[in-house]
Amino acid sequence: MVEGPELLGVALDAGAQIESVYVSPEGRASAPVAAVVERVFATGVRVFDLAGGVLERVADTVSPQPVIAVVEFSPAELEDIEGSSMVMICVDVRDPGNVGTMIRTADAAGIGGVVLCNGTVDPTNPKTVRSSAGSIFHIPVVAGGAAPAVVGALRDKGFAVVGTVPRGGIDYARFDWDQKVAVVFGNESSGLTPEVAQALDHAVTIPMAGRAESLNVSVSAAVLCFEAARQVRTARSDQARSTISPVDQRSPVDQRPSPTGAGDDGTMPQ
Repeated sequence: MVEGPELLGVALDAGAQIESVYVSPEGRASAPVAAVVERVFATGVRVFDLAGGVLERVADTVSPQPVIAVVEFSPAELEDIEGSSMVMICVDVRDPGNVGTMIRTADAAGIGGVVLCNGTVDPTNPKTVRSSAGSIFHIPVVAGGAAPAVVGALRDKGFAVVGTVPRGGIDYARFDWDQKVAVVFGNESSGLTPEVAQALDHAVTIPMAGRAESLNVSVSAAVLCFEAARQVRTARSDQARSTISPVDQRSPVDQRPSPTGAGDDGTMPQ
């Protein structure tokens, strides 16, 4: 279920299959709702006007959006993401807000896909969809699979399996993220199970200067994903510079034409 004109617009932009749309009386007077409903009408999807108070009874929020839609969700398969350079694996992450935020983070950082292993909240949970801010329609999301089997399958495809630990791991900023990586995040309270922790190729830690025991799992995901993106971006930039000839590397000042009659070194002939 997709709630609100903005999220429904994102679903439309992504080509998601809209099954039906429901509008509250207040929604008909809203310009953003009217605009997105017109787009829905153009696709031939059914739009239903609801009586006052109906939407409040079916929505899962105290103050629901004036328009909701039923949208088809087609989960990806592991094969769809095996060509990516980095993927995210969620193991027993239970809070839908965390999972939605992690999907949004993965999308923003350019991660190739997200795997929600058995025990992790359903990606179609309304709060997950809201927290993803539409990113659930942008990147592949694999739903289901036992964590050890998922880890093993991705390792077989050349991924280094990396997990987070509160202490004792490699400093995340010193780890080489410029490789095929499957980064694993565990339960909000208990972290990774012993079975998954033992299957890691590398464990990384986010150093903390304060007295907090740990970070929220979605915050940890953001820190690691954007450090990985930074390293990859820097590596690509360095590679691009290394292919430029010494002449091309000169500054615009260096490339100004020499004064008339000047030699290559800029001196005038004697």
